[in-house]
Amino acid sequence: MNLISLLSIIMLGFFLGMRHATDPDHVVAITTIVSRYRRVSHAALIGSLWGLGHTLTILVVGGGIILFGWVIPTRIGLSMEFSVALMLILLGILNLTGMFQWITERFAAGVVHSGHVHPHVQSDDSCLPPHAPGDNAGLHIHEAGEPTMNWFDKCFARIGIYQVVRPLVVGLVHGLAGSAAVALLVMTTIRNPRWALAYLLVFGVGTLAGMMLITAAMALPFIYATKSLPQVNVGFRVASGVLSLLFGLFLVYQIGFVNGLFTSHPQWKPR
Repeated sequence: MNLISLLSIIMLGFFLGMRHATDPDHVVAITTIVSRYRRVSHAALIGSLWGLGHTLTILVVGGGIILFGWVIPTRIGLSMEFSVALMLILLGILNLTGMFQWITERFAAGVVHSGHVHPHVQSDDSCLPPHAPGDNAGLHIHEAGEPTMNWFDKCFARIGIYQVVRPLVVGLVHGLAGSAAVALLVMTTIRNPRWALAYLLVFGVGTLAGMMLITAAMALPFIYATKSLPQVNVGFRVASGVLSLLFGLFLVYQIGFVNGLFTSHPQWKPR
């Protein structure tokens, strides 16, 4: 394989990864997650975490198929895809029942001092690097004489540990459903295992970039509605929860009965 062909395949992997981010189950899941965010930067971060989780699973499972010749049995493959359906149903139920709000408040960002929570409330909560030394705009005081950089607070702690872990886990689960198909596609195109793994990595980076952009774009109507049309924003949240629940139930039927996971004759074609 010459250099031009290899670079072409790598570029194709990146753009296919970005396109992969637009798959219906991905968009439905991430819409349910971002429906409560107030800033584009936070939504983009959530999309990046989703993409990171997805990429990790792709590398682990796809790498096993490429390097060690793993063969995924039909029922295991269907079960991997079925986990996505269950995840969508769970996200929909949590959104519709208000559990997202309760969990968000329960695990909200804050620092405990002497038995009480001190939330980080600042006028500027964009995800920006720390200010230069000596610039107190990048510092705030927790206790007497204890300055603390607020960059981590802005980018992660202000969102909350639950909100950071949730998209990462959802991405990991979604990666299970597509890892086998991506790995098998790579094996038919790139014979060198090292370049095949490089392709998987580039594909994952493309997925991460695509999901970050899509998530930021999807957050815009929710942010606008939150500021200008609160009732419409509630409707958006309910709609995203209903969509996630219904799409998850559709996948349960499709995978469980049409593809035969719950029958004696399962049929699975990685996609």
